[in-house]
Amino acid sequence: MRLVIVDDYKAVSDWAARYIRRRILDFKPGPDRYFTLGLPTGSTPLGTYRRLIEFHKAGLLSFKYVKTFNMDEYVALPRDHPESYHSFMWNNFFKHIDINPENAHILDGNAPDLIKECDQYEQKITEAGGIELFVGCIGPDGHIAFNEPGSSLVSRTRLKTLAHDTIIANARFFGGDVSKVPTQALTVGVGTVMDARECQSLITALPRHPGYFKTL
Repeated sequence: MRLVIVDDYKAVSDWAARYIRRRILDFKPGPDRYFTLGLPTGSTPLGTYRRLIEFHKAGLLSFKYVKTFNMDEYVALPRDHPESYHSFMWNNFFKHIDINPENAHILDGNAPDLIKECDQYEQKITEAGGIELFVGCIGPDGHIAFNEPGSSLVSRTRLKTLAHDTIIANARFFGGDVSKVPTQALTVGVGTVMDARECQSLITALPRHPGYFKTL
């Protein structure tokens, strides 16, 4: 484990994006060897995504031979809803880079069989060769994706009922109305994340998040 401390949010975003870029370039991906990248949503990684977009537009990074797997998605929220994680990723990242849409994987919270959707997601990760680098963020109570504290360390992608604290925290994205926040989500498991060859956790605003201190 390596702990990197920088001055502010901008520095966190820049460091994280530069590290992701270096890992992709060092991997030397190609048509027969894709780099697999796990990705989060939320406000924390936005600066990192903006920096990666800058690298791409400057001709310093291509995502042509990168496959991405997002951490989670709400259940029963339309894919084109402004707060779905599909919308978040396409609006804030994917549509600005040269990734093949077929290689940008996000769980389908509207799938007719949610258990099957989770199992197939795990299978897609396995078929892609596993995750090279999983980028994640830690919530105020220490949760990763929608894995609340106490989740099994060997858990896999599954359906989860959201904790009340998580629903309250996410209400800010739904106009502050708790009743509009989905109560269930599909999420990768702790084991899914830990199986990655490397994990990068983005942590900002430490004073407001005591869960971070316990995690570290």
